Amino acid sequence: MDIAVLSTVMKQAQVKQQASLSVMKSALSTEETNAAGLLKMMQDSTQQQVAHPFLGKQMDVKA
Repeated sequence: MDIAVLSTVMKQAQVKQQASLSVMKSALSTEETNAAGLLKMMQDSTQQQVAHPFLGKQMDVKA
């Protein structure tokens, strides 16, 4: 294998690796945004005041 072919192959491998890392960074960023939104929704749901605080606290079950 001559040096020109080897150089081309190595450059293609490097570009492929950079593209893969770029996609992974984008996916990580998206998941971080989704997680932050989910945490905010969970915090908001626990802070809301219920109109009837006693409704839904007990359940009668007959078997």
